[in-house]
Amino acid sequence: MSCSDLSTVFFKTVSSKQSINVVEKIIEKIKMVIPSRPELIQMVEEKVEELAQAAGFSDEERDSMAIAVTEMIANAIFHGNKGDAQKKVIITFYRYKDHLRIQIRDQGAGFDPSGIADPLKPENLLKDSGRGIFIVRTLMDDVHFKFHKHGTTAILVKYKKKT
Repeated sequence: MSCSDLSTVFFKTVSSKQSINVVEKIIEKIKMVIPSRPELIQMVEEKVEELAQAAGFSDEERDSMAIAVTEMIANAIFHGNKGDAQKKVIITFYRYKDHLRIQIRDQGAGFDPSGIADPLKPENLLKDSGRGIFIVRTLMDDVHFKFHKHGTTAILVKYKKKT
């Protein structure tokens, strides 16, 4: 089979697919590993703001990301790792042309997102906890979780607003 035959076969195979995942170029990748100590949350927040500013996000978008990441780091420390300073929180930032993806991984036992109470229901309005993930989902464009044998990864994505 000649090269042109192979490219024709490849083109037909690719063009017959209904959707194709496009691989986006990562402009910058930064990984932080911190012990489960709440006083380190601010350091991660500052890194988020620094990356978001370098990527050209607006003040409002940077604030949203900082709040969301702060909440998820706190969840990883207090809920995932149960405040055990021997356990780590791994934060990986991926900067793309039009968005930031932030992965936050703890070393805890995991949780069931469907088991989280709706904070907008009347019986939950006065509770002093249970709003964090709701707030994060409101502030970010995409939030999902991956569960591993030794921890949970929260994946947060924020796209730049079109101007």
